[in-house]
Amino acid sequence: MLYRAKAYLNYRFKARGNHYIHSPFVFELTEKVFKDERRFYAFELIELLRHKLLASKESIEVTDYGAGSHKGKHKTRSIHEITKNAGIAPKYGQFLFRLVHHLKPKVLLEMGTSFGLSTLYQANAAINSKVITIEGCPQTADIARNSFDFLKTTNIQLEVGPFVDVLPSILKANPSLDYVYLDGHHEEQATLDYFEILLPHLHNDSVVVLDDIHWSAGMNSAWNQIRNRPEVTVSINYFQIGLLFFRKEQVKEHFVLL
Repeated sequence: MLYRAKAYLNYRFKARGNHYIHSPFVFELTEKVFKDERRFYAFELIELLRHKLLASKESIEVTDYGAGSHKGKHKTRSIHEITKNAGIAPKYGQFLFRLVHHLKPKVLLEMGTSFGLSTLYQANAAINSKVITIEGCPQTADIARNSFDFLKTTNIQLEVGPFVDVLPSILKANPSLDYVYLDGHHEEQATLDYFEILLPHLHNDSVVVLDDIHWSAGMNSAWNQIRNRPEVTVSINYFQIGLLFFRKEQVKEHFVLL
């Protein structure tokens, strides 16, 4: 937690508003995504689901293939605890909705479903698109399915199992990805490895969203290594998440935005 506090102070020191932005692509992104304050139709329903999960008295057996939680690695965890500590915050869930709504990707891949809050924000922003999401824990995936049913969201394909086991068949069936949200296995080497696996399936207009880029020193290192890759032309540090773009027509720039 001390690391994250220091990282946040450093982020706030470096962050700038859009009057510093000279890239037309990034300026439009800030105007139509970062600064968009509209309340879209799905927000209230997804937040109603969050309150429902937070009010649950049930516990589940968690199978965790990643770095676990800052709150510990107990195998039996309450639905309330998981929702509180692992569920995406409304600010960032609604940001992902606006991002997807603006970019209009057709094939979306999410790595790390949890109870499906982030999945629902993204899927409801692209109801005519395919959203593929991977969850390693079968018990967690069961609750995610209930979440999708609760909102009657039908464009989600849920795959269950470790990323390394499930990814090959997904990428074979979907060789071109427009949008990737990587929110699982929060370790430096794993993040770098997944990026390498995904890279051949990305194109000029793809976007990769990395979650928890300041979760640890290792995740911060992974973020810095990836954003400096020659394939990445634009990166945006939004503290909790980082955005990566691959537009060859774009001059390479890194942005830290509020």
